[in-house]
Amino acid sequence: MNGNEYAIVVDRLTKRFGRFTAVNEVSFQVAPGEVYGWLGPNGAGKTTTIRMLLGLLTPTSGRATVLGYDPARQAKAMQARVGYMSQLFTLYNDLTASENIRFYGQAYGLSRRALRERQAEILTMAGLTGRGDSLTANLSGGWKQRLALGCAIVHRPQVVFLDEPTAGVDPISRREFWGLIYEMAKTGVTVMVTTHYMDEAELCQRVGFISQGRLLALDTPARLKQTQMRGHVLEINTADADGAMRALKAAQASGRLPLEEVALYGAQIHAVAPSADEYREPILATLREAGIAVRGIEWIAPTLEDVFISAVRPRRDGG
Repeated sequence: MNGNEYAIVVDRLTKRFGRFTAVNEVSFQVAPGEVYGWLGPNGAGKTTTIRMLLGLLTPTSGRATVLGYDPARQAKAMQARVGYMSQLFTLYNDLTASENIRFYGQAYGLSRRALRERQAEILTMAGLTGRGDSLTANLSGGWKQRLALGCAIVHRPQVVFLDEPTAGVDPISRREFWGLIYEMAKTGVTVMVTTHYMDEAELCQRVGFISQGRLLALDTPARLKQTQMRGHVLEINTADADGAMRALKAAQASGRLPLEEVALYGAQIHAVAPSADEYREPILATLREAGIAVRGIEWIAPTLEDVFISAVRPRRDGG
């Protein structure tokens, strides 16, 4: 890696499209063999970052290296060592599973012998042993997803970029896919994955929060929960969640309760208050006045989703 201890280095990377800044002076590093999550809402700048790291977009300013290569100037030399799986899977539906693997293997310059070996390995990895002649269009979403990953790593890259690779795939297939990600990481492959699924972000070794082009926080999921949460999370259990939400939102809007966030999590409500001890009773009183019966209210550890919302939401005091 040309003496560089990191597989990916990003230094004040910026991309503007006219007056719009898609990525704004972002800096981070990713270690070899690390699974690094790039988490943000749609339009946050996740894909633009990936495209700059692949050399598909030229940065407006700042710099980056991938395996010591500058993607803006050395993208072609870098390609043999980097894999990419886009949101759209980039498979050819009119080809069979095996034909897709051979197509990508040939594009990466694999020899016939190497390609035969990789084809068998990828079909096994994708759960498609004995189904290599199946038309890709007829495969389930989970099979297509694993096949697309196989095609992206057919040349055994050292760094793999996965751009929302599990969008639209069922939860079981998503979990199986993440098993494959960690199998790659165990062999030293660096994985940078964009996602908006919080359960997937929890599986990353480190996570960067990006919103409106800016990196807001970066750490392990556990440390983010410890350091980035503004306030305490009170979980409220009530039979009338809709009514409770309306009452708490009204109290929040009027300033009666200085809540950072009020959100529905399954059947429960999460209210983020400056202090659990100080605002537990005022919250209960607000709900009683609205005629809402409360089964329970307790201070809980924040989820990564709580932390992310806290990080991206402007402070109520304007800070």
